[in-house]
Amino acid sequence: MAIVVDKEQKRKDIALACRDLFAVRGFTQVTISEIAKVAGVGKGTLYEYFKNKEEIVFELVELLLQEYTSTLQEELLVQKTVRDKVKKFAEFFYIEETEQLRKLYKGFLALSLTAPSEELQAFQTACFNSFYFWFAQLFVEGVKSGELIEESLGLTKGVFVTAKGMFVSSCTTNIFGNLQEDLNTYIDNLFNIIEVKK
Repeated sequence: MAIVVDKEQKRKDIALACRDLFAVRGFTQVTISEIAKVAGVGKGTLYEYFKNKEEIVFELVELLLQEYTSTLQEELLVQKTVRDKVKKFAEFFYIEETEQLRKLYKGFLALSLTAPSEELQAFQTACFNSFYFWFAQLFVEGVKSGELIEESLGLTKGVFVTAKGMFVSSCTTNIFGNLQEDLNTYIDNLFNIIEVKK
């Protein structure tokens, strides 16, 4: 009797098997041969599931983002204010649980700047849009509930990108002593301006 392989699950298994390899070495340094070895498949089999190394990385990032998104959704539900929810979003840039994702993000960013491709840009854009839409909804809900002033809606993209920018700057300079404190101070100062005064 022939063994039936769940192709979708096999793709996930191969990508997840590379999790530590990419985290330690960065995806630009890892070879297809190393990926096949870590995943326990031949190179030929690997190409049955992925056309190149980038596809494996995209699959891995999507899987890790799904895990993180699920956790974040639960954690946002218990936050009482939009300020606290924004701080919870910003935790991505410094908590231990997202360290592997941050390493992959840095690799993506470096590759996007040095060797941009349409495929990479489309993937980055899709990830950005997914999280940005979710983030922006926090501000919309804050305005609807009377927690935030209406003008705060014009700041959502800037706040979202500023947090990412502070993370990138913390990786490339020594101007941030403690990213967690600096992000929270920025968020607190901003919300002192955009919260409805009671």
